[in-house]
Amino acid sequence: MANIKSAKKRVLVSRVRRDRNKARRTELRTRLKKARAEGSSAAEIKVAAVTVDRAASKGIIHKNKAARLKSQLAKKQNALATNG
Repeated sequence: MANIKSAKKRVLVSRVRRDRNKARRTELRTRLKKARAEGSSAAEIKVAAVTVDRAASKGIIHKNKAARLKSQLAKKQNALATNG
């Protein structure tokens, strides 16, 4: 462990942020899995898109990855709307 007071604080803050980011990333993966599943509803797809936006704004994922994921979700939603 660090000896300097500010370094000790950085270690603690980093740990808290790591845990928070891990939880957000896990939630994102779960939402995407539910949205991609066979027979998923439009509501699940919308929730996944919102979760992707939130993750990108918090820096959990890169903004280009977020755009790509949202594009894939929109494709699925459009296919769901046309097929019934």
